Amino acid sequence: MSSVEKLSVDQITKENPLLSNFRSIIETSFYRNNVHKITRLSDGYTLATKALGTIVTDIPVYRPEELGLPADAKVLVANDGKIVGRSAMARRILSSPEVDDEFYSGLLREAIYQSSQKDCYHGEVFVGLSADFMIKCHLQLPKGFEHSLYAYLLNFQSITTAYRALYSDSIYYDEGDIYVYADPTWVHPDFPDGLVLIDPTHNVAAILGLRYFGELKKATLTLAWAIAHRNGFIACHGGLKQYSLDDKTYTMAVFGLSGSGKSTITLAQHQNQHNVTVLHDDAFIISKKDGSSTALEPAYFDKTQDYSMKDPHINFFLTGHNIGVTLNEQHEKVLVTEDIRNNNGRTIKSRYATPNRKDYLPDKLDAVYWIMKDDSLPPIVKIDDPVLATIFGLTLATKRSTAENVMPETDLDRLVIEPFANPFRSYPLTEDYQDFKELFEKQKVDCYILNTGYFNGQKISPQQTLSCIEAVINNKESFLPFGPLTAMTYAPTASLLPDFNDQNYLIKIQDSLRYRLDFVQQQNNTLNSYHMLPIEIERFLQKLLDDLKTAEKRISE
Repeated sequence: MSSVEKLSVDQITKENPLLSNFRSIIETSFYRNNVHKITRLSDGYTLATKALGTIVTDIPVYRPEELGLPADAKVLVANDGKIVGRSAMARRILSSPEVDDEFYSGLLREAIYQSSQKDCYHGEVFVGLSADFMIKCHLQLPKGFEHSLYAYLLNFQSITTAYRALYSDSIYYDEGDIYVYADPTWVHPDFPDGLVLIDPTHNVAAILGLRYFGELKKATLTLAWAIAHRNGFIACHGGLKQYSLDDKTYTMAVFGLSGSGKSTITLAQHQNQHNVTVLHDDAFIISKKDGSSTALEPAYFDKTQDYSMKDPHINFFLTGHNIGVTLNEQHEKVLVTEDIRNNNGRTIKSRYATPNRKDYLPDKLDAVYWIMKDDSLPPIVKIDDPVLATIFGLTLATKRSTAENVMPETDLDRLVIEPFANPFRSYPLTEDYQDFKELFEKQKVDCYILNTGYFNGQKISPQQTLSCIEAVINNKESFLPFGPLTAMTYAPTASLLPDFNDQNYLIKIQDSLRYRLDFVQQQNNTLNSYHMLPIEIERFLQKLLDDLKTAEKRISE
């Protein structure tokens, strides 16, 4: 078995590193009389169809029986209230410098006690879809949230006969099963935005006072990524696809926050010009040993803002989250998508949304693409130095999206840095830096930056971005020197050309790099230097700034 669910009596001691205060509090709650185990996906579907808040649409599920659903299964919709995105401000990583574990331990015990008079459900899934990496996960939710339970069983891998056999033959890790306790009805005056407690060392989490399904998904992935990180994998919040060309394959990974174009790029079929295999568009891991990749989820939790009811992708919808419903001319209940009801409407799409889906790729990556929204960069830039390639991932600059529940005063147009596009890291940042640097140095992976925002005041279209990628994989792209910065080159795109003789443009690049340098220096001086980074990063960025300053002076003279 991949993870540990049962212990022998002689293992149940204080000295066992698999046990902890938080793990014991959370796992114990799963064995209460008020908790009822759901063992089949079809049972989860039936419960969801009967829940008071569920809407059973008239849209049939595609290939339902192959997914483990009834033959007449329909798309189910449920909507939350005011909050329709992830609440980053609610997250607490236990044992990190700013968190008082003892305080949260008492609070969690009280929260779980308060739910002891409610009927609750216990669902089980696998996260990780190859024999290289599979972990068993347990979720507890109270009655009334059957739609979220069903969505969880769909989003991750429900336990079927075939996957139980694969799990039995998979690599063993000395890690406890993942346990996620959730109570969306919890209320506390000190935590009006809810509370998410993550214990990544002991593979447990508690999600309190939050209804949004994405909290369940990302808490589980946070724990799975932490397990993978401890056991020889690189944790990736991104998409991975492979092109089969006439004489080779080309495997690429894209990293960007929700709304940056990550899913669009990963799932694009390029007008069927290429045979494209998709691993996943959101969560996977890379083996540091052999470069192979494993998907963590079978399904896709996708935005619905770009889909109308006429879109063929509707055929692959399994659920609706925070989207509208109306009647068509046949008096059938159908979806109102395109974020008409609210921002960040979502669906779980089945694996059949990508015709050539694979859960495991043995091939090493050919390239990593960092997706930015940085107006100092043209549509595509190539990074030739492994250290700089890692620095740009470390200081991945983008903008916040509607997938996040942010404070009202947050400026969504302001450039922010999210290292490696992964806000769900639960270990020191320098460890990710070293992992990705090793990927570029030892596995000789190429690196590109894709700007999917604006450049020269012009919005870069998805088609322009995809055309840049196609030119690279077909060896038809010519890269030119990126002005005075010798470790960078760019591919010229009509009307989107950088002018290195423009002093204002050089200043804009300097501002972008200085913003990155400031971020790096902040990590060294906060949280008791928990995320302190190697000095080579500051030195490299300062060298780039010096080169730009020299070029700027030369122009002014």
